[in-house]
Amino acid sequence: MSSQGPYIVGMTGASGAIYGIRLVQELLQTGHDVHLVLTEATWQVFQAEMKLDISDRDQVIHDLFNEHRDHLHVYDLHNYAAPIASGSFRTKGMIVIPCSMGSLSGMAIGASGNLIERAADVMLKEKRPLVIVPRETPLHQIQLENMLTLSKAGATILPAMPGFYHNPTTMEELIDFVVGKALDVLGVEHELFKRWGSES
Repeated sequence: MSSQGPYIVGMTGASGAIYGIRLVQELLQTGHDVHLVLTEATWQVFQAEMKLDISDRDQVIHDLFNEHRDHLHVYDLHNYAAPIASGSFRTKGMIVIPCSMGSLSGMAIGASGNLIERAADVMLKEKRPLVIVPRETPLHQIQLENMLTLSKAGATILPAMPGFYHNPTTMEELIDFVVGKALDVLGVEHELFKRWGSES
């Protein structure tokens, strides 16, 4: 399959790193170029939630995404020379999955304090798709207002809320539902879950 895209994926230190990993894997498997940025806290979540040995980070990336590594571009969180820091670099959109409340706050105020925030700012100013997948509960007023601010600016807020109408029986099916909903918003074809009204 020829390469398509590209899409930007930001992963932050919120719980649910598996959502971001699974989404990147699906994008790569369906032939899309992926430009990936991870916060420092993401690596801590890799270690805590997924029991990954993060002493060799290049090896972690290789093990997670090896099958389609040629279409994956990974950037340092503070590399403002990366192509995704500029609106002149054409992309099909960006997703931050999972999105911590700290990262959401930075994007809501246009801080551009790191490459994820800057790339999100680019998506908004260029009127390209920006999908935010927050993973926090409960939510207080400031967090809700930050989500509303981003929504008004053009972002899609897609909380990590798995559905159950497709009768999931495994953790993987719950994860794929959320990832599939995110891919729907980005306009990426997939077969990650059974759609309502579908016979198959």
